Amino acid sequence: MINIKPIIVNELKKVFNNINDTYPSEWTIFPVIQYTEEDNKTYTKTDDKEQEAYVRYKIDIWNKRSTSDIALKVDEVLSSLGLVRIQCLDTPEPSQLKHKVMRYEGIIDVNNMRVYNS
Repeated sequence: MINIKPIIVNELKKVFNNINDTYPSEWTIFPVIQYTEEDNKTYTKTDDKEQEAYVRYKIDIWNKRSTSDIALKVDEVLSSLGLVRIQCLDTPEPSQLKHKVMRYEGIIDVNNMRVYNS
């Protein structure tokens, strides 16, 4: 198993100020970005060792206004890590904030951290 969450959060923090790995508690600094690891499983195993891992991450964006420009920046960050966007959708939000959900995935060689996509 690999953990690339620290890499993702470090790259997002270069662009955004309010990054959370849990439901955000700070709602005065916008945009609010939440990253969640949705899946991290063995993709290829040889000689009883994991060689490749499949990972999927969900990014939630909340903002007082449009989330489109923010989503472009998020996409730039995660794409630069080799992950592929598999979903991007606007989500109804009862708080009247704008809310966008994005999902990214990749297959990572655990020995050299290269990212592949199927």
